[in-house]
Amino acid sequence: MSQALKIKSNVVTLKTARPEVRPVLPALPERAGRYPELRYMGSKARLLPWIHSVLNELDFESAWDPFSGTGCVAYMMKAMDRRVIASDFLNFTSTVARATVENNSTHLDGKAIARLIDRTPSTHHFIEKTFNGVFYTKPDLQFLDRVSGNIGQLQDPHQQALAYAALFRSCLKRQPRGVFTISGDLSHYDDGRRDLRLSLEEHFLEQIEVYNAAVFDNGRKNAAIRSDLFDLPRRKVDLVYLDPPYVPRSDDNCYVKRYHFLEGLSCYWQGLPIDEKTKVKKIAKRYTPFSYRRTAVEAFDRMFARFAKSQIVLSYSSNGFPDLAQLEALMRKHKQTVRVFEKPHRYHFGTHKGVERAAVTEYLIVGS
Repeated sequence: MSQALKIKSNVVTLKTARPEVRPVLPALPERAGRYPELRYMGSKARLLPWIHSVLNELDFESAWDPFSGTGCVAYMMKAMDRRVIASDFLNFTSTVARATVENNSTHLDGKAIARLIDRTPSTHHFIEKTFNGVFYTKPDLQFLDRVSGNIGQLQDPHQQALAYAALFRSCLKRQPRGVFTISGDLSHYDDGRRDLRLSLEEHFLEQIEVYNAAVFDNGRKNAAIRSDLFDLPRRKVDLVYLDPPYVPRSDDNCYVKRYHFLEGLSCYWQGLPIDEKTKVKKIAKRYTPFSYRRTAVEAFDRMFARFAKSQIVLSYSSNGFPDLAQLEALMRKHKQTVRVFEKPHRYHFGTHKGVERAAVTEYLIVGS
């Protein structure tokens, strides 16, 4: 397919000459297409074929995804047979990456599953007492208390991570809209979907099978880390894929606000005090300089400097701040060549109608 190159200084912006004709993308690795995607704000699941088409043209054997989120891009790079490090500042997302990216061979076998669903009454009732009338039914809350204790009885850390991943996905499926900003009587969200009819335990048993099927060995030693970007250990990698939060033009981008229940569940709220004044029992918001106009530009500059010795692939959106021109200029301070790949995209997620139907342009800004 013919393409037009818009060249400005040492920046090459790749645009399709005839938007009505779609380019043929290289096939996404079959394994990547079977990843158990979480319904998660900013997820790149629907953009994976495009992201893969860009990464597939780059020369790299090792990669770091320090804003791994759902883990789908890190998992895709694992499916491309690269050595991958996935990290995130949230515990629950890091746990999912431990189950799917770092874990090459461990499954939840029959013995482990029997232990997980053991119906011995829990000696702890924190979830039932705290979230009664907020999220889920009483039997669901009792199950969460019980299974949380049972996960702790597993000795293998990858089995624990798999069990938590299955539990998180179960909670998202059971919760209307998949966010924890709404609570109480949510019957008006019930559209008859099977996900809303199944109990959390029924979901959990299904998701164990799903995550067991996601485990595979790519012949590399991969890793998953929980860490803030600027606290990461120094490790040499060929490529860094960056998908940071950004200052939005509408709504907000607080992941803790939407997924505080899963973050608390990942550690049974140990060390995470609940704000009892909030209806949904929120935990404290985690600070990130990428979410504020006064600190975002400096944060991007520091980030690019941090990974200046690696190829950098920045995933960003036209509805964010800084804008494309600023990001190009910042990356040029640290990389000799900058290329920009663009793709129209429409998000179907958010907390109000305008965001749910937001049409944007997605960017992959590649510095080498």
